[in-house]
Amino acid sequence: MPSFVDIIEFFGTIAFAISGIRLASAKEFDWFGAFVVGMATAIGGGTIRDLLLDVTPFWMDNPIYLICGALSLAWVVFFSRTLVHLNNTFFWFDTLGLALFMVVGMQKTLDLEFSIWVAIIMGTISGVAGGIIRDVLINEIPLIFHKEVYAVACINGGLAWWVLSAVHVNELICQIVCALVVLGTRYLAVRYQWCLPVLVHHKDPNVTAPPSVKSRQEEAQNK
Repeated sequence: MPSFVDIIEFFGTIAFAISGIRLASAKEFDWFGAFVVGMATAIGGGTIRDLLLDVTPFWMDNPIYLICGALSLAWVVFFSRTLVHLNNTFFWFDTLGLALFMVVGMQKTLDLEFSIWVAIIMGTISGVAGGIIRDVLINEIPLIFHKEVYAVACINGGLAWWVLSAVHVNELICQIVCALVVLGTRYLAVRYQWCLPVLVHHKDPNVTAPPSVKSRQEEAQNK
């Protein structure tokens, strides 16, 4: 009988796989390429988390996660026309996967008797690392490095869990509230265009920038 965390991980895998395959289709990847991107999105963060926790990566114990990836690919293939008209499909699947994997990552870490601050870090890695791998594979700047609130949403959810656990709230309630805080933070950040401050680079006007590679090549050709 699968546990509640196993069920969450199952749906999180599907949500993240669909988000990855959806972006791969926009880049016109073939079916195999889209499957690879979808699976990297779905299992990448959890794999890094499990390796850091010194346990067998979750997808190696059960082939259901690969089946989830295949079903996600089939869903995108057969309903691609519908997805085109749903402009925010990627956002909702990605946000749902983010929230679910945050919960899974925290719960697994706590089950291994690590401190809750470690659980918040592992949960955040579970949620965001797969998206980083996805964006690298499709040649995009990873979403986590944009101004858009992403990893911070996971941290907010983890802090909410921490506060509730400190006052001895039921574990299931902690999981639900954590997921809702992640979902709510992401939605509100996009809805009201909240973002983190940009690290501004101030150039020294007295320092001459070195010549670019292109300018050096042009100078060599002129010679």
